Amino acid sequence: MSINSHGYIAETTQQALDESFPYVSEAMNRIGQERGWPPMSRVDYDAAASLRAANFVGTPEQVVEKILFQHELFGHDRFLVQFGIGGTPHEGVLRSIELLGRVVAPAVRDALAAS
Repeated sequence: MSINSHGYIAETTQQALDESFPYVSEAMNRIGQERGWPPMSRVDYDAAASLRAANFVGTPEQVVEKILFQHELFGHDRFLVQFGIGGTPHEGVLRSIELLGRVVAPAVRDALAAS
């Protein structure tokens, strides 16, 4: 089984939310207008990044915690995160990829190997 979600990783939670929100909300609001969804507010976006919600937005440690939390619930063996939503600047996407590869993935592998 696989988990697939939107995300953005930065050095602080606030940075991750602030840098990604404008681009994600613009894309989701455009799609939502076509499909009848209500506009995405910042409160909605922040809530969607919480532990029990859908998006993987935050620090590397928060993303690790969320992957492991969902692994306990679902037992998935694959995880896919989409960083480039709605024109997110390339530098932020690259930083997210780097943090995923250098910090998040090794920590998740280590935690799952130890369990």
